[in-house]
Amino acid sequence: MNIVDSSGWVEYLTKGVNGPVFLPIVQDTQNLLVPTITIYEVFKRVLQEMDAETALQITGVMSLGKEVVLDREIAIEAAKISADRKLAMADSIILATARIFEATLWTQDAHFQGIEGVRYVEKKG
Repeated sequence: MNIVDSSGWVEYLTKGVNGPVFLPIVQDTQNLLVPTITIYEVFKRVLQEMDAETALQITGVMSLGKEVVLDREIAIEAAKISADRKLAMADSIILATARIFEATLWTQDAHFQGIEGVRYVEKKG
């Protein structure tokens, strides 16, 4: 199973330099988990930079994977991760979701670098 964090989704959807890295992960919808917090982050960013219609279309693409809703188990694990690693709430929720589902987390966010279960892709450009 795989999870693409918000930075990876944006890179893929905007056809950024690292977009091709995320392409096969996003297209493998049978093994793609999409935390609802990721939908929030991507929708918000696209809404700020483009418009509501584009943001809805993009989150529609994200819905091809299996949506994972924030529940009690994920929330508690995320709080532990946040306290231990000093990660922001959204990042902790995404990482907790990956750990609970034994998924690989794909990201360009440098603060995830070196964390077990994370595939960090250095942001270029």
